[in-house]
Order: sequence, then C-alpha cells, then structure tokens
Amino acid sequence: MHEKERHRIILSAVQEKPVVTVQEMVDLTESSEATIRRDIAALHVQKRLRRVRGGAEAISPPQFIGLAGRPFSVNETLNAAQKRAIAREAVELCKDGEPIIINGGTTTFQMVHFLTGRRMPIFTNSFPIAEHLLKHSKNTVMLSGGTIYREQNIILSPFDNDVTRNFYARRMFMGAQGLGPLGLMEGDPLLIQAEQKLIDQADELVVLVDSSKFRKRSSLILCGLSRIATVITDDGIEDREAKMLETAGVTLIVARKSATNKEESSLQA
Repeated sequence: MHEKERHRIILSAVQEKPVVTVQEMVDLTESSEATIRRDIAALHVQKRLRRVRGGAEAISPPQFIGLAGRPFSVNETLNAAQKRAIAREAVELCKDGEPIIINGGTTTFQMVHFLTGRRMPIFTNSFPIAEHLLKHSKNTVMLSGGTIYREQNIILSPFDNDVTRNFYARRMFMGAQGLGPLGLMEGDPLLIQAEQKLIDQADELVVLVDSSKFRKRSSLILCGLSRIATVITDDGIEDREAKMLETAGVTLIVARKSATNKEESSLQA
C-alpha cells in the first residue's frame, strides 16, 4: 500500500475514535509496525494528528464515534475485480419474486450492478445499495432504521423492536472481516449485534468474501461455519481453505474474473 493511501486510512481512523493504537493501524493498512510508527511520526510533524503512547489521536477529537474497520471509500478500491465477479455469482442465486437481504459492504454493493433487471423485495442496511437500486432498478427496496455510520455507509440500530424483525428473506448476502475455522468474524460489537438480527430473518446465509479474507482474523465471531450455507470467493482460495468449508458442509462457489470481464465486454460491444 502506498504511503499516501496509508496516511488517508490513518487520518480517517483517528477521526472515528478517541485513540487508535499502532496495532489497529497495522491491521487496517496491512503494513508493518515500523512503517506505521514512521507514518505517525510524519503526520505528527505535519500537525495532522497527535502522537501518543502506543498510537495516535486526532488534533480535534471526533464528535461522532464510528465503527472499527476501514472506511467504505477505501475498501471499495481493494480487490475490485474479484468483488465484482463474486457479486455476479451471488446474483445468479437469486430468483425474481424471492425476498433477499443484502448486508452493507463493498463486495455486496457490487451486486447492485447485476440486480438492475431483476424484480424482488430487497431489504438492506446500506444507504448506497438502497440508493443505487432505487435509481437503476424496479426492485422493491426496504431500508432499515437507525443511525447512519458515514465511513462505512451503513445504517445500524441497537434496538430489538425495529423493522428488521418484520422482514423474511430466502437468502441473506453478506461479507465479513475474516473467515476461519471458527466462522465469520467482524471487528465491531455493534456490527455483530445488528448482523445477528439480520441473519435470524433469513433461511440461508450466503457469504461473499475475496480470498484474502481467509487469512484475516478478528477477536469477534459473528457466527459459526454451521450457519453458513454458501461461500462465494475468487480463485485465490487455497486448497486447505476449500477443505475447511467442505468439512463444515458449506457449499463453495469460486468466481472467475475472466467470466465477468467477458460479459462486460459483450455488453459494451
């Protein structure tokens, strides 16, 4: 990752919470601890943040506390081709008239491009997903209520008696921060709470993750592998990771970037 992009992620992180640790920045940028410490020192000299013991804080403390994790604007630039191919395979599972839930995320957002010609009830907690579907499709869109978290572009509610409980879905499509033997992992307790409510409303859980997510871990487990019906990923998945899913009884779909590229080229011709 280039220095400019690392600095953008670090500055965004310190605006979301009072203090961000060096380790949190290492996880966000996938850089070494030494690199992050140099970045913090440079940004401190530029007076763009304040260096503190073990991390950094904003010059002006944030007025609104966000969620842990990379901002949506950063995530959507990472592994973009793989995410689009994965999303295409996800929409292949959908049938007109069947209600679905699409959880907010940059991989799930790519589904909107392949849903434009479909007709189905769609529930989402993602403002950009809802906005795109309203503008470019005839699908019925239902949006959850709650607080809008700007950096991740999602709407979350801590309350049990919200509209989520009134929507049934054949399938729920979601991404995750990591996927391992213990199941799906996320980085923020509020995300865990909100996503567990959504999962309870669907018959099947379909997970959309690029292959890099199999090598990432978090301290928070959203659900076990036994709750997942299908995982859609790219051809970067390793044999041991595919075996892990097979042993757990999870259906694996491997998306090919070339298939998506050919389809898009034919549409443009």
